[in-house]
Amino acid sequence: MENALSRRSFLTALTATAAAGLSGCTQLRRDIPVIDVNAAGMPTSPRASVDSAFGPYVAMYGPMEDGGYQLPAIPIAKMQKQYLRQIVRDPTGERPGTVVVDTGNRFLYLVREGGEAIRYGVGIGREGFSWSGRAIIQWKRKWPTWTPPSDMIARQPELAQYSAANGGMQPGLQNPLGARALYIFKDGKDTLYRLHGSPEWWSIGKAVSSGCVRLINQDVIDLYDRVPNKTPILVM
Repeated sequence: MENALSRRSFLTALTATAAAGLSGCTQLRRDIPVIDVNAAGMPTSPRASVDSAFGPYVAMYGPMEDGGYQLPAIPIAKMQKQYLRQIVRDPTGERPGTVVVDTGNRFLYLVREGGEAIRYGVGIGREGFSWSGRAIIQWKRKWPTWTPPSDMIARQPELAQYSAANGGMQPGLQNPLGARALYIFKDGKDTLYRLHGSPEWWSIGKAVSSGCVRLINQDVIDLYDRVPNKTPILVM
């Protein structure tokens, strides 16, 4: 069930599942628009100037070269503004350095000092609803190989060519894992839950047919650079 969480219910749920954990420490840049949001997660009055034509976002989501691949610009004018990267008041109550995925509202938060969080829009696939709880980002990969799980291959036999036995799909602009993948482990075991990039910018904010938690490639690169291995993560 994907009912949107109010700020109060979100905090209550987090408090109910709270557990002690080590938080990663990263140096965060200040080049992201800062936006206040209401209980529904929608922007209200900005705390920093944001150009009405998405001026600050032009460079943020512009074309970029990464690892020998040329990422195209994101047509930000076609996206819902709440799913663009921004700094918001932290609604989670988690320790700085923690990643929180709110699957119902399609947001990912990276908690920072001072009661703030960097918020990214995400898309959630079928596998994205298959696990929740507390874990860690065990390791990360740039331009990863994609190997679809066996149950996905059973649903889509044409994907068998990318099975682990066949070496998976090589990195590239059309690879479903995009420019980065972050692998989630709990108690030393792979949950098969991933945070990853995607070329399908139009799927952000939506429930899509397959995959875990996807971000715009430019956003997953930003997140990758901010969180070290062993970063704690909470998936709601």
